[in-house]
Amino acid sequence: MKANKWILIGIIACLITTAGGYFWATGMMDSLYAFRSPLHNNPPVPGQALGNPLTHRLVYIIVDALRDDTSRKTEVMPFLNELRSQAAWTTVHSRTPSYSDPGWTALMTGAWPDLNDGPVMNMPYEDTPTWTQDNLFSAAHRYGLKTAVSGYDWWQKLIPQADVEASFYTKGEDQEADRRVVDAALPWLKSGDFALVLIHLDQVDYAGHHEGGARDPRWDAAAKRTDDLLREIASNLDLKRDTLLIVSDHGQIDRGGHGGQEKVTLVEPLVMAGAGVRPGKYPDIQQVDIAPTAAVLVGTNLPATAQGRVQTAMLELSTEQQARITAAQLSQKTTLSGDYLKAIGSPVNILPAPGSSEALVQAMNNAEAGRLRRERLPRFALAIVLAVLPASLLIWKRGRTIAWLAAAALLYLALFNGRYALLAGRSYSLSSVESPDDIILFTAVTAAAALIFAWLATTILLRTYKMAQRQSVEITLGLVFFILYLLALPVLWSFAMNGALVTWTLPDLASMFIGFLSILQCMVVAAVGLILTGVAALICLPRREQRAGKKGSGSQATKQSGIREEGEVRSEK
Repeated sequence: MKANKWILIGIIACLITTAGGYFWATGMMDSLYAFRSPLHNNPPVPGQALGNPLTHRLVYIIVDALRDDTSRKTEVMPFLNELRSQAAWTTVHSRTPSYSDPGWTALMTGAWPDLNDGPVMNMPYEDTPTWTQDNLFSAAHRYGLKTAVSGYDWWQKLIPQADVEASFYTKGEDQEADRRVVDAALPWLKSGDFALVLIHLDQVDYAGHHEGGARDPRWDAAAKRTDDLLREIASNLDLKRDTLLIVSDHGQIDRGGHGGQEKVTLVEPLVMAGAGVRPGKYPDIQQVDIAPTAAVLVGTNLPATAQGRVQTAMLELSTEQQARITAAQLSQKTTLSGDYLKAIGSPVNILPAPGSSEALVQAMNNAEAGRLRRERLPRFALAIVLAVLPASLLIWKRGRTIAWLAAAALLYLALFNGRYALLAGRSYSLSSVESPDDIILFTAVTAAAALIFAWLATTILLRTYKMAQRQSVEITLGLVFFILYLLALPVLWSFAMNGALVTWTLPDLASMFIGFLSILQCMVVAAVGLILTGVAALICLPRREQRAGKKGSGSQATKQSGIREEGEVRSEK
């Protein structure tokens, strides 16, 4: 028993790794879905309305998943590109997670996903929470403006429905659903009764998810049909009195999908034309700049949680209006920054004296960065210790067997990532996750196959099938733990950056995803490694019995020889 204690410890460690990985991975994703803004329970109080709207009505169109490069193809979207000649247009930059729910919330609140208290992942309809923070619809309703929305049914859960006078929601996402969405909105446009109308068109996103992505001709076909709908909507507006605002919530990677940190998922178009707009091409802006700019157009207060700034250069404003906007932004950012610092436990007295709204936003960013640094320092220290100790032991124990195990562990990584990135074309981000079942099944199959190949290579090259049973089992467990150590390195990096679970702010999603993927692999490697350990023991069992048999035969022969010799001696006597 004493000779096998390390084998027993290894088996127990594999069981703990499998169970621990399951609970950690599940808890990590649950905490991401459950994340709420530090301002969830104490949203900033809205300021006063700016008044003097620049437009009779604002028609706000979100073309879901429309990439900036697709929007510039004149053969695909001719109307949108014609409109640019009389519009203010630019490129918009968003942030992760590049899903619809957080993108829509940023477009309506002017706040980033870590602050706007919208869902940071696309939630099931029944679990989608209603906005707690001030938004364009709540602001418009507060000041007696009529609002309407037509689009996907998630909007019904996100927008406080008491702030919507007319609505149409659909569960569909394809071209037929878009047709129904536009048909529902046209009577509102013709009536002229609504000051804020939101129209959400979804078929481009549908093409990305279900029709091959941006590389497939059906993507451009969906964008072209959407362009026709934009032309139809615009034909029902008088751009001398009305304003048309066209944006997107996120892009998509070439193979289809979004949610991650790829640049193409975080760059979108903005085209704004009509009353109150100064046409021209403008420098890039941030996604959170759109909501406060829209608020100026309709004359409401700036959304109380807005981190963006009004794009005054794009608007036709008098000197008096410019001054009013500057004062409103300063007041709004002063309230927001004070509330945010209180919410994250930072002293409010670190805020600069009121001077500019940009300085107040920077103070918020500095406070967040300061708390993150304080929390990360001990985590990094622990991660370094946990990474260095096993490496030191391996260096100390270096030898031929260790070298072969290291090569086999690297072979595992090459096989897994070769299938993941090269053969399957997946990116190391949430954009490649089609569903929880998809990522779990793909990772499990790929990790198991890669481990089996690495184990077979070790078995053949080291000839463990000719070794004693205990030695063969130890080498198999050694390979498993060598692979687990390499997989633990990105897990430790994610832990150091983000903590074990998502808490008061959003994680760095790039490191978190790689850490999550590594945890899934650890579970599979530990579980399948136990099976291979048993296989290694069984392979060596016949040799063990054979050796035992030979030993027994030798003893019997010696015994019989002794009997014969004794008989001979007696005979001589």
